[in-house]
Amino acid sequence: MGVLSGRVALVTGAGRGIGRGISELLAAEGASVAINYHSGKEGAEETLRTIIDRGGTAKIYGASVADYEASSAMVKEVIRDFGHIDILVNNAGIASRGKAVADTDAVEVEKLLAVHAVGAHQLCAAVLPSMRTQERGDIVFISSVATANNSAKGAPYNMGKAAMEALAFTLAKEERKNGIRVNIAAPGLVETDMGVRLSRSLTGNKELTDLRSLDDNAPFGRVCQPNDVANVVLWFCSPGSAYVTGQRVQCDGGGAITSY
Repeated sequence: MGVLSGRVALVTGAGRGIGRGISELLAAEGASVAINYHSGKEGAEETLRTIIDRGGTAKIYGASVADYEASSAMVKEVIRDFGHIDILVNNAGIASRGKAVADTDAVEVEKLLAVHAVGAHQLCAAVLPSMRTQERGDIVFISSVATANNSAKGAPYNMGKAAMEALAFTLAKEERKNGIRVNIAAPGLVETDMGVRLSRSLTGNKELTDLRSLDDNAPFGRVCQPNDVANVVLWFCSPGSAYVTGQRVQCDGGGAITSY
């Protein structure tokens, strides 16, 4: 039995990348996992097959976190299927287009905020009634080092993640009395499809396809992997973090390598 045996986790954006890594690890530790996806049903089905083949329990649910009615309906369906939700991982995200503020239209900004912040807010609101009935609840937000660096040509993404973190810190204060821990995992560059898109937009290198080509200049000799982030999430939800809430762990190998 794993440390999450008997618990039910809803992971958004779980069909690939970081979300897939989180879903597979939580399932390996005994949680029943609701695998959310928006586009890319095939990826969600692959995550599901992996979990089932390894003896875990999971189901897939299609809904955009930016569609608040669809998200609420999804939460109700998950509770019907599994009885409750006591872990929520707000992982779903999209990259911005890598343009300067002067060249970015409001539609892009609103889209990024809708996914990263407003959607996460409404999903938390939908999950909280069920989570409050459980002995323990955990909400983990997958943010980014972007909120610390605020790189140029990334304003919509930086803004979305910053608003997400503000939500997390506020929610941690509100829900502590209900036994719910709220924390943030903030990775740097991670080897995922979205990581490639972000790297292209920020560096202007449209030919970049393999992030492992950056290993030599990455901390510990390798680019961060989805499972590195998943292990932070697992710890946040485990008995070892029972006295931890309102915290932000930056999972970036200590930051960029600098020559002294």
